[in-house]
Amino acid sequence: MFGDQGFDMNALLAQAQAMQSQLARAQEELAAKRVLGSAGGGLVEVTVGGDGELLAVAIKPEAWDEDDPSTLGDLIVAAVRDANKKLAILAETTMPQLPDLGGLAGQ
Repeated sequence: MFGDQGFDMNALLAQAQAMQSQLARAQEELAAKRVLGSAGGGLVEVTVGGDGELLAVAIKPEAWDEDDPSTLGDLIVAAVRDANKKLAILAETTMPQLPDLGGLAGQ
């Protein structure tokens, strides 16, 4: 199946275990992070944990409009989206890059 490439299953398993360990450490590191998202020029700010959990919402009084309460909901949604986008970028930079397995993944 692998011809004369000198395929070493033990080396592959050791590499997989090392990658798993790196990934676990990166996930723990990411889970400990906090990301701030905002909308409306800071009228609404949310804090999201590295695990994606919404931790806090801060709303300035100016964000509330009695004649248009749906705007506040829109600002909250926009702030959470902003935080999630920042979290995705943080996760991308925190998580280790997986090596190219030279086509083995598809076999």
